[in-house]
Amino acid sequence: MLKRRLRKFFSFLVFVAFIASIFMYPNFYKRQVNKVRGMYYVAQGDKYLRKTQFQKAIDLYKRGLGYYPEHYGAWLNLGNIYIAYEDFYSALDAYDKAIKYNPNYVIARMDHGIVSAEKMGDFDSAIDQYQYITGIRKRLVYIPFVFNNLRSYKTNIGLAYYNMGVAYRQKSIYSDGDITQQSYYLLEAIKAYKEAIKYLKDDYDAFYNLALAYHLNKDYNLAGLNYCRAIELGPMNYEAHYNLAVLLQEMKHYKEAYEEMEKANTLIGSKDSNSARQTYMFDVMSDVTQRVLLDDEGREYVKKHYEEEGPDAELQAHLTYENGKVIATEELDEAILKNLATCKSRHLFINPDEDL
Repeated sequence: MLKRRLRKFFSFLVFVAFIASIFMYPNFYKRQVNKVRGMYYVAQGDKYLRKTQFQKAIDLYKRGLGYYPEHYGAWLNLGNIYIAYEDFYSALDAYDKAIKYNPNYVIARMDHGIVSAEKMGDFDSAIDQYQYITGIRKRLVYIPFVFNNLRSYKTNIGLAYYNMGVAYRQKSIYSDGDITQQSYYLLEAIKAYKEAIKYLKDDYDAFYNLALAYHLNKDYNLAGLNYCRAIELGPMNYEAHYNLAVLLQEMKHYKEAYEEMEKANTLIGSKDSNSARQTYMFDVMSDVTQRVLLDDEGREYVKKHYEEEGPDAELQAHLTYENGKVIATEELDEAILKNLATCKSRHLFINPDEDL
């Protein structure tokens, strides 16, 4: 009996203390109630976002954030919806709010940087965001077969460096013809791409853009080596073949330039026939062909390449014909891929005193 009375007494004391706390700390309880309301409307906004009913999602997110403005995930989603509407100022404002409530919110900073650079031309703001991301020191957790955040952390750092390189390269383009500034920004881009490669490893885009930065900075040796590496990693991407051809043409290696231009044109033709891009490629190939034919050695190359061997002699051995038609074979696919992935001009760029 005594235990029961004591239990009731303590329950009564707890109840009284709770009621008293409501009167003593009304703002605390009001915030908790508003937080619950805000989470509810944000959850409803998420539902309509998944249905791509963007205006309804915006209304619900705004209502939820009115109750609970600290919900940084809702600010991020709101910013992404504004991007879909091409309202970039509102998107940046939403990303700023997300970052305000969570300074280490990598996704919000990355999106902020991309929009700032690509849509607003504010390269300095973008670079600031990327530099902040690279400075975040996250506690790494690895539990075999259960959890590992090491890979995502490294990927985010690598992407931040990569995007930083893109922003610096774009900044060099808009440096009003100041050669000193252009070179400085290109060197900063090169440093950023090199850091990106440390994290992203065998990434075609990182090597291609590193090569492009070297190319723009007139460092033809390292540009060529990195174009070759990009080609080995992504042989079906025409850009590296095309830019390598342009580089080789600038270096007066016309025969090698023509071979790479052929590969680029083949890839463009297979992806985007009858396009203005393909027409432009034909014009460039014509120019390269004319330069090849300027000397006797070049004329001999063209004669051998087309009259004796044919345009793709290396592939002819793998062709299978049936009723006069070429039949696709695994050997043919492998031969085509090997031909595209082989950078025959690599030896022109090798310099043992330089690193990639």
